[in-house]
Amino acid sequence: MTAIRLALTELRRLTTSRLGRLAVFAMILVPSLYGGLYLYANKDPYAAMKNVPAAVVIEDQGTTLATGEHLQVGDTVAKTLLDSKSFAWSQVDRAAAARGLRDGRYDFVLLVPPSFSADLASSADLKPRQAMLELETNDANGYLTRTIANQVVAQVTKSVAAQVSTTAASRLLEGFSTIHARISTAADGAAQLAAGADKAKAGTAQLASGADQLAAGEKKLVDGTDQLASGAATLASGLGTMKSQTASMPSQTQALADGARQVANGNAQIAAVGQQVATASQQLVTDMTAQRGALAERLIAAGFTPDQVAQVLSVADQLATPVTSANAKVQDANTKLGQLSAGAGQVADGAGRLAAAAPALVDGISQASAGASQLGSGAQQLRAGQHTAYDGATALASGAHTLDGGLGELGTGAHQLADGLRDGLRSIPDPSAEQRRAVAQTLGNPVGVHDVSQASAADYGAGLAPFFMSLALWIGGFVLFTRVRPLSTRALAAGQPAWRISAGGWLAPALLGVGQAVFAWLIIVFGVGVTAAHPVLLLLWMAVVSMTFMGVIHALMARFGLVGQFLALVVMVLQLVSAGGTFPWQTLPGPLQALHHVLPMSYAVDGIRRLMYGGALAHLWVDWGVLLAYAVGALLVGSYAARRAGTWTAARIKPEVTAA
Repeated sequence: MTAIRLALTELRRLTTSRLGRLAVFAMILVPSLYGGLYLYANKDPYAAMKNVPAAVVIEDQGTTLATGEHLQVGDTVAKTLLDSKSFAWSQVDRAAAARGLRDGRYDFVLLVPPSFSADLASSADLKPRQAMLELETNDANGYLTRTIANQVVAQVTKSVAAQVSTTAASRLLEGFSTIHARISTAADGAAQLAAGADKAKAGTAQLASGADQLAAGEKKLVDGTDQLASGAATLASGLGTMKSQTASMPSQTQALADGARQVANGNAQIAAVGQQVATASQQLVTDMTAQRGALAERLIAAGFTPDQVAQVLSVADQLATPVTSANAKVQDANTKLGQLSAGAGQVADGAGRLAAAAPALVDGISQASAGASQLGSGAQQLRAGQHTAYDGATALASGAHTLDGGLGELGTGAHQLADGLRDGLRSIPDPSAEQRRAVAQTLGNPVGVHDVSQASAADYGAGLAPFFMSLALWIGGFVLFTRVRPLSTRALAAGQPAWRISAGGWLAPALLGVGQAVFAWLIIVFGVGVTAAHPVLLLLWMAVVSMTFMGVIHALMARFGLVGQFLALVVMVLQLVSAGGTFPWQTLPGPLQALHHVLPMSYAVDGIRRLMYGGALAHLWVDWGVLLAYAVGALLVGSYAARRAGTWTAARIKPEVTAA
C-alpha cells in the first residue's frame, strides 16, 4: 500500500456521503471565506473616510496686523476642511458639537479657539504664543477615531504652519527688497557725500592757502599802520614844537622888521628848515593818499563790508584834511621863506608885511599841530583795528587748516561708508515678486516627499493580504484536521513503513490544502481585486505554503493527537503575533522577534509580499528553503509518530484525553 493509495483511501472516506462531500468542500472554502471576506471588508477603508461624521467649530475672532491687514485663519481652516471632503464635516457651534459628540452624531470635533489668529500673529510682537487647536473625541464612538483625528489635526497644523510660514517668509523677503532699495539709496547718498567732501576738501585747501596769504598781508599792513602811527606821532610832536616856537612870531617879526639885516643873515637857516618842513609835509600828504588806497584794499581783503570801508576812509579823510591844509600853508610858508632867502634885499620892505602875516602863520601852524594830533589819534585807532584784523586773519587761517583736516577725515569716512554700503548691498538679496513667491512657498513648506517605491501595495487591503492569506491557509489546515485522520489505523495494523504512513496521512490534507490555496487565490485576486505582480508564481507559492502548513499540523496531530490540535492552535496564535504581517517585526518585543525568525508563517508572508508587490525574488529562495526544512521536519516527526503508533501501550489503550 503506497502513500498515494493511503491518501486516496482517506479522501474516499471523507467523501463517501453527500454530507461528507459538502463538509470537505466547506473546509476547502474556509481560507477563501476567511481571507477573502476580511480583505474585502478592509480593502480600502481610507477611501470611505468621507462618510465618517466630524464637526468643526470656528470661534476665531481674527486679528489686525501691524500693516493694517486683517488675519482670519480660522475661516481658512474651515473652508479647507469642508472643501477637502476628507470626512463628513459639519461646521457647527460649540454647544451643538458637544451634544453631537456625546450622542454619537459626530466621531470627533475640531475646535479653533477665539485667539487662534492672534496667537499666530504674536511672533511679530516678539511675544510669541503657540496657537492651539482643540480636539475632542469620544472613544465610546470608536477607539481608532482618535488616532485618525490626530492625523487630521496634524495635517491641519502642517497646512496652517505652511500658510503662516509662507506669509511670514513673503513679508521677510519684501523687507529684504525694501532694505536693498534703502541701502542702495544710502550708498548713492554716501557716494555723493564723498564726492562733495572731496570738492569741499579742495576748496578748504584753497581757503587755507588764501587765509595764510591774508594773514601775511595783514602782518604787513600791521607793520605799515605801526609806522603810520609812529610817523603821525612824530609829526604831531614836531608841529607842536613849531607851534610853541612860533607863538611869539608876531612880536619877533616886528623886531625883525627893525633888524632885517640880522634876519637876512639867519634867513638861509630858516629857509632850509622851511624847506624840510615843506618836504616832510608834502611827503606826509603823499603817503596818506597812497595809504588811503592800500587801506581800502586791505580792509576789503580782511572781509570788511563796503559800508565799513567807507566809514574808515571817511575817518581817514577827516584826519587827512587838516594835514592837507597844513601842508598847503607849509608850502606857502616855504615859498615865502625862499623868497625871503632869495630876496634878502626885499626883507626890509616886506618886514611889515611879514609882521602882518605872522599871526596867520602862527594860526596855521596851530591848526597843523591840531590836525597832526588828530592824525596821530586816528593812526592809533587804525593800528588797533589792524591788529584786530590780523588776529582775525590768523584765526581764520588756523580754522581753515582745521576745516581742511576735518573735511579730509570726512571724505575718507564718506568713501569708507560708500564702499561698505556697496559691499553690504551685494549681500542683501533683492528678489523679484516671482522669486519671492517661490522662495516663500519653499520656506513655508521646505520639505517635500518624492515617494519612490521599489515595490508597493496598491491599497490597504493589498497591504494586509500577505498576512491574512498565510493565516487563512493555516486556519484551513487546522479546520481540515478536525475531519482528517493524521495516521491511517489500517496502515498501522498492516505494519506499513512509518514514513509511508506519515506521507499518506499528510498527502490527503495537502491535496485538499492545494484546493484551499487555489480557491483563496481566485477569490482574493479576482473576487476582491488584489493585484499581484507574479500571479502564477503566487498561486504556486500559496500551494507550497499550504502543503507546508498541512505538514506541520499533521506532525503535531500525529505525534500528540488531540493535544496536537491544541498545539496547532497555540502555534497559530504565536505566528499571528510574530509574523510581522501588520507592523514591522522590529517593533515586536524581544521574545516575539525571536519567534519571528523561527516560525514558518514569517517566511510565508515574506514570499507572498515579494510575489504580490513585485519585490526582489532573490530572498524567495531563503523563504522556500525554510518552508522545505519545515516540510521535511514535519515528515520526519510524522514518521516518528507513526512508528510509535505501531506499538501498543497502556496509554494508547486507555488515553488520558479522548475525543468527546
